[in-house]
Amino acid sequence: MTTRVAAIDCGTNSIRLLVAELPDPGAGASAPLVELSRRLETVRLGQGVDRTGRLAPEAIERTRVALAEYAAEIEKLGVDRVRMCATSASRDAENAADFRDMVERTLGVAPEVVTGQEEARLSFTGAVRGLPDSTREPYLVVDIGGGSTEFVVGTSSGGVTAAISVDIGCVRMTERHLQGDPPDPAEIRAAEADIVAAVDQALDAVPGREAATLIGLAGSVTTVVAIAEGLTGYDPQRIHHARVSDRAVAAVTADLLVATRAQRLAIPVMHPGRADVIAAGALVLRVIMERSGKDFVVASEHDILDGIAYSLR
Repeated sequence: MTTRVAAIDCGTNSIRLLVAELPDPGAGASAPLVELSRRLETVRLGQGVDRTGRLAPEAIERTRVALAEYAAEIEKLGVDRVRMCATSASRDAENAADFRDMVERTLGVAPEVVTGQEEARLSFTGAVRGLPDSTREPYLVVDIGGGSTEFVVGTSSGGVTAAISVDIGCVRMTERHLQGDPPDPAEIRAAEADIVAAVDQALDAVPGREAATLIGLAGSVTTVVAIAEGLTGYDPQRIHHARVSDRAVAAVTADLLVATRAQRLAIPVMHPGRADVIAAGALVLRVIMERSGKDFVVASEHDILDGIAYSLR
């Protein structure tokens, strides 16, 4: 007997919904879920949080509008269980209670403001299911979000062995450093220094340099991979499990950092809500590859959202 679930991931930059049917428990731990609906809205909940320490009222309202649409779809699809996880922005904000109250009124369930460790575990669970058998373990899974990046090391059979979350997301780095359009060299140097320090801290903590394979999650990674692959439109099936070299990632990052927002927006695979922060996200990925010594990254379209769904088994 299958269970129909709804998973919602509310991050710093976007809010996403996955409605899926979970496999029968007797089907085995590696059995995939059946996706019924997957949606994304860019709401920029973390707008200004790094500077003000508070969620902006207009950001909470954008999130409410998107969440109301998700609630209607959840009701229409007859979901049995719902879990919403809120990540970096609502962890950091002084007025997080305003956000939680809005979610309960709109969705009917309370959001779980997960810790960085739990966020990492959920991302790992979603990412490693269905990897090709030839993918070498242990894995270093990195989830580059809007406010933070999670680093987690583990194996398919043994699960997570170590995890850490550091505050170097694409929105946070853009707001903190990359103000120009395009950013000037001094801004880029400052952002890179900030990212290098955080990445080295994370790789020492997990430890990530000893991992055999780097798995990259979330929109910054999948967008960089789509550009590197020369796609003329965003194609999740071609991006999922694509393997891209460190040289290709470095080249894409260099191009994004010297492009204007309008030029980035014109890239065929670019989501409109990501154009202003993708350069920072690409820089985070490039630094991770350099500092970890990985010469390729495997992209995954399955991430924390899938992990949240599996957790409802």
